[in-house]
Amino acid sequence: MKKICCFCLAALLLLTGLTGLTGCGSSGGSEDGKPAPELNIILAHNQTSLENPYTKAAIRFKEVLEEVSGGRATATLHHGTLGENESELVEKLELGAIHLTVASPGFMTLLGVNEIDMFSLLYLFDSFDHWEACVDGEFGQGMSDLLSEKMNDRFKIMGYWTCSVRDYYGKKPVTAPSDLKGMTIRTQSTPVVQEFWKNCQAIPTSVAWGELYQALSQGVVDSAENDYTSFRLKEHHKTDNGKYVSETHHDYTTRLFLTTGQFYDALTEEQRGWFNEACRVATEENRQVTYDMYEESKAQVAADGADITEFEDVDIEAFQEIAIPIQDEFAEKYGMQGYLDMVRKEGE
Repeated sequence: MKKICCFCLAALLLLTGLTGLTGCGSSGGSEDGKPAPELNIILAHNQTSLENPYTKAAIRFKEVLEEVSGGRATATLHHGTLGENESELVEKLELGAIHLTVASPGFMTLLGVNEIDMFSLLYLFDSFDHWEACVDGEFGQGMSDLLSEKMNDRFKIMGYWTCSVRDYYGKKPVTAPSDLKGMTIRTQSTPVVQEFWKNCQAIPTSVAWGELYQALSQGVVDSAENDYTSFRLKEHHKTDNGKYVSETHHDYTTRLFLTTGQFYDALTEEQRGWFNEACRVATEENRQVTYDMYEESKAQVAADGADITEFEDVDIEAFQEIAIPIQDEFAEKYGMQGYLDMVRKEGE
């Protein structure tokens, strides 16, 4: 039944979203008398707040697309309205029901591209500058090419987005891995992430993002980990099991701004130019808004009464000692040592 519904949705949205790919000679028009756009790109992400960096970047995508195309292209934006589950959005992308989405690299592992999970390795990057230098350089291009090759161009990375740096928050402060012993922690389900938290003696638990506030409020989980802006907008820090924040800075996050090779190849050369430019500017917008909101969100979390353990007061080396062997094992298992060396060299 789920598959049937997805295919029905795909057919419906394709009728409205891809009619422009048949050519520019349509005689249709809009209600204001102006020619109807020849191309309508459907962009969906999983964040519902209009203050989220994803939302602001998506809005910027639409603005730039319309500007560079002279109104011949537009975008339909879905801010969490097609679901808050990234795996479902990736499925809709592949079905053609949407044309762009933002997804965690770990979801690509569900499709058999284990190498892309390198982005999920904790303590891989040590600052936003380090992260940008890597994803915008040889490392990022190599990972993009690898994904296209492994997936036979089913997916194409149009930009590397971020949702800031992730920290621990829970029912008690944490300054070292031993503090996590026996605690349940809601985290992403990707294997390398779960292995890290297990080695910290915590108990990784899967809870849907939209259900996490309730899970923290009712004590279903003892803790979680995410960035200040994301958990502030969901008010997780106002729950009993979310009010202690420890700046572990374990993940300078990478998110993939994805389209499909099929959609991209169907665009005309001119349309690709519009699309590429809108993706480029939206990626810049995502990063800048994310960076700008970090301090603002942290200040608001503190003002709301959360107890924050600063980065300097956390035993980061102890956490890194757990993370580095996982990085090495991953690189050896999947033949990614060259990529790991690139990242580490960039951080020297």
